[in-house]
Amino acid sequence: MTGSGYPDVAELVPQRGRMRLLSAVVSHSVQETVCAIDLERSGLFAEADGSIPAFVALEYMAQCAAAHAGLANRSGGEPPRANFLLGTRRLQLATERFRPGQRLRVSARHHRGESGLVVFDCVLSDADSNEKLAEGRLNLYTVAHEIPLGESPA
Repeated sequence: MTGSGYPDVAELVPQRGRMRLLSAVVSHSVQETVCAIDLERSGLFAEADGSIPAFVALEYMAQCAAAHAGLANRSGGEPPRANFLLGTRRLQLATERFRPGQRLRVSARHHRGESGLVVFDCVLSDADSNEKLAEGRLNLYTVAHEIPLGESPA
């Protein structure tokens, strides 16, 4: 558990090492999860000036949706399950890049589906100004059986 009372992101999402881009769960309800983004963790995608291209918002959103699913599974006494991003609809980017040191938050609101195909409405915003920087609807596939986090499904 972290100081926020929520489990560490590593316990909720399958991404490991430099691909785990979220720093913490900020809030969670049955319908929505909000996560903080650590731009320093996004160095894999950084431009020469340290900025992060806005298209990385899609991965931030997918990881927040995975954290939401992981928290939902835990509340039901089940382990987190692997989720696979199938695609997105209406991805809108209001910026070209995120600035070094910028504080970001991403939310994933459950739209529909419980197993198999699950849909989330996601918004990424500046944590200080609340300015909306990206939004989209993500389609994910949730596997029906447990895949231990960090392992390949094959």
